[in-house]
Amino acid sequence: MSTAAGPAPTAPPARGPRQGDGRARRRPLALRLLSRPEVGVFLGAVAVFVFFLIAAPSVRDGGSMATVLYQSSTIGIMALPVALLMIGGEFDLSAGVSVVTSALTAGMLSYQLTVNVWTGVIVALVLSLGVGAFNGWVLVRTGLPSFLVTLGTFLILQGVNLAVTKLVTGNVATDDISDMDGFGQAKALFASSFDLGGVQVKITVVWWLLFAALATWVLLRTKYGNWVFAVGGDKESARAVGVPVTFTKITLFMLVGFGAWFVGMHQLFSFNTVQSGEGVGQELIYIAAAVIGGCLLTGGHGSAIGPVFGAFMFGMVNQGIVYAGWNPDWFKAFLGVMLLGAVLVNLWVRRAATRR
Repeated sequence: MSTAAGPAPTAPPARGPRQGDGRARRRPLALRLLSRPEVGVFLGAVAVFVFFLIAAPSVRDGGSMATVLYQSSTIGIMALPVALLMIGGEFDLSAGVSVVTSALTAGMLSYQLTVNVWTGVIVALVLSLGVGAFNGWVLVRTGLPSFLVTLGTFLILQGVNLAVTKLVTGNVATDDISDMDGFGQAKALFASSFDLGGVQVKITVVWWLLFAALATWVLLRTKYGNWVFAVGGDKESARAVGVPVTFTKITLFMLVGFGAWFVGMHQLFSFNTVQSGEGVGQELIYIAAAVIGGCLLTGGHGSAIGPVFGAFMFGMVNQGIVYAGWNPDWFKAFLGVMLLGAVLVNLWVRRAATRR
């Protein structure tokens, strides 16, 4: 008896190349590296460093490098909270004069009331945090751009610095506080130096690197860091998913106040006195260091490491021009070129990083 033959089994179709939609395709390593906001400024800092090693041989000396790092640290300590604020979508034009306000407060209060300098230091900290909280509170309550809010604070503090100092001291500078109680301890914390391989290194360099490490950990490893990126990217969307936008904005401004206090204390205990008209224009240096470091004025993008390299570039150029024997008037021109170049590089990197 014959049986009916069924259909012959067919082999499964050979698999051809898998077609993807482009989203799962892995980008080249170079593009993934360049998408990091700090990589571009790191390469720029290396280029500037090598350039001045060649153009100014005295930079190779350990003492010269210590000076470069010191100059960088005084900018970098303030550039860090300014960068965090910019990642959060805002910026602070009062940062420069806030440094001087803090130093003036500590100096005049300690001298005029004849109290331990730590009293002035603590009062100055409270005032600096208060200025930051005021900026943040006005911004979130009114919805005004941070440009207008902090421009107003800048003008207020600039006028108060000059007027109150003249009223209290009869001069444009504070009195010398170097012989007052607590000065030695405060100087050790804010303005001392230590020996490293026969080179005197300022303590601000250590504080700068510690603050940078702490800021990096906060941004990348904590819930608060996620909030900062969220409110900088889209605050309404962030609020919709439960991010405390008001708290985040105000505390970011207070961090700028803390940075202003710390740098102000360094200036006071380094020079024993403070000129009331200083600080104007420094806010642009801090903002520029953050922008060169990869932070965007539109918010939501950046890092804490990038501004470290940005501040180093500022210090390197500032001192490198001097060591090379060039006219120091070129310093601002160099900074302008670096800032414009950094903005263009950041724009290119963002486009390359998002290209499919």
